[in-house]
Amino acid sequence: MVEGLFFTFDSAFEMWAFRGASVALAAFLLGGLYLITRPTPEVVGHPKGLFVLFLAEMWERFSYYGMRALLIFYLIQHWLFEESKAYVIYGAYTALVYIAPVVGGYLADRYLGQRKAVLFGAILLTLGHFFMAFEGSGGQSDPMINVFWLALALIIVGSGFLKANISVLVGQLYPRTDMRRDPAYTIFYMGINVGAATASIICGFLGQTYGWEYGFGLAGIGMLIGLIFFIIGKPLLLGKGEPKDPAKIAGGKEFGIYGAGLAMVALCWAAIQYQDLVGYVLGIFGGGLVLYVLWTAVAKLKPQERDRIFAAMFLILVSIVFWALFEQAGSSLNVFTDRYVDTQGVNASMFQSINAIYIVLLAPFFAMLWQGLGARGAEPSTPMKFGLGVVQVGLGFLVLVWGAGTVGVSVPTPVIFIFLIYLLHTTGELCLSPVGLSAMNRLSPAHMASLVMGTWFFASALGNFAAGLIASATGGDGVTEEAGKQVVLEVYSTVGWYAVGIGVAVMVVSPLIKKLMHLDTLTDEGGHIEGEAEAGLEAGEPGFSKS
Repeated sequence: MVEGLFFTFDSAFEMWAFRGASVALAAFLLGGLYLITRPTPEVVGHPKGLFVLFLAEMWERFSYYGMRALLIFYLIQHWLFEESKAYVIYGAYTALVYIAPVVGGYLADRYLGQRKAVLFGAILLTLGHFFMAFEGSGGQSDPMINVFWLALALIIVGSGFLKANISVLVGQLYPRTDMRRDPAYTIFYMGINVGAATASIICGFLGQTYGWEYGFGLAGIGMLIGLIFFIIGKPLLLGKGEPKDPAKIAGGKEFGIYGAGLAMVALCWAAIQYQDLVGYVLGIFGGGLVLYVLWTAVAKLKPQERDRIFAAMFLILVSIVFWALFEQAGSSLNVFTDRYVDTQGVNASMFQSINAIYIVLLAPFFAMLWQGLGARGAEPSTPMKFGLGVVQVGLGFLVLVWGAGTVGVSVPTPVIFIFLIYLLHTTGELCLSPVGLSAMNRLSPAHMASLVMGTWFFASALGNFAAGLIASATGGDGVTEEAGKQVVLEVYSTVGWYAVGIGVAVMVVSPLIKKLMHLDTLTDEGGHIEGEAEAGLEAGEPGFSKS
């Protein structure tokens, strides 16, 4: 035990990680405040509105990842769900989080505008995160579990309104031809990862050490700070993101849309309690969407456009495999770290920060790598990158299984292998995620762009739901600790080898898929997704930017 100034830590490493995260968060907060209060319309070459959005989103990510780091433990240890059930709930929750932006983005585009949608989403998120702190006595018979379901529903819908639109607001601050757009998104997304990384460390420590209400409560305070920044900073947005046609929300219609948002909360409150239903809905609608896209491609498109849609559908199917394995991080891998890894006295939830930290460190390197290879004509094709991404996510699990096997199942796995699995998963993510949205936009005709993007989001949601099902297979309820660890390692070995095999197969057929893309005949149809080049620079997400 190590005594700190205000807290007691289990190890010196945990203490310094907590202090470092706190200092980094404070530095970004004070730095952002300094920049937006300068008496000039621009700072460091960018509109001050960029830093308003940066601060709002940094705190939103702080609240989301602070809650996410604790959620699986909260389900198992406080609400006393069996492991397999808790994993399915977690998967259904994350799947709904990925579907909600489709609705939130549509309502913003057609009616509210991005600013009002982000504000509404931030209010719902603030309420949701604060409701998470009302824990009751625990156990599924406790009536307070209904407040927990409500909290999750508010976070799902709030994320749908906020995440679908705040990235678009960044793009709207700049003309389409402005050379500052790419650096602006880099600032925006890199800073967000600071929120994600610091949240897992700070909220994870408080929640697991002092009580759930402290970790979740701090996440709620973070979201409230983000909401305040967004409200106060409205003048710095220069009128961007307002409704395109104010008449559509005049005369009380705006409040009708907010009412529809609350109805979505009620729907999600019910859906999150019936996870099987979520899976069926995703499967039916996702399958129907894919079939409709393929039918449209065959029946209505020219041969080259049809081929590009076939290539896009192939990439979408590959992405499901990737996210199904990558998203073990917040569920089964989080529990594995807590139970079976020698964490050197550090709370398991704090390891959720590693992916975000790797993103910050490695994203610039990958950007330079692809650019350098491109200048030499040696950059891998998009399908080749997807194959590389799937191979690496599989190798991550195999490295962990090998590491656990070298010391024996009865001995705690050395923590270095947790750092290695996250490293391989992050490099895999950087091979696949940043090119995903851009590929969808490039490969789809302008009149089908939204349809193809909807398919991409459904695929991401399916991947997250599948992640819950895979994690449920690792549940070791009613067995000894050693037997439970063996079950997890067997599942990880199986999915790891499958992923490597699928990734290699994707790499083998990548020349054919590249040929279907007809890159040599692509023309600029005048449309693109805001922030497409930067999508995926946020930890663990396939991107939310939307045109």
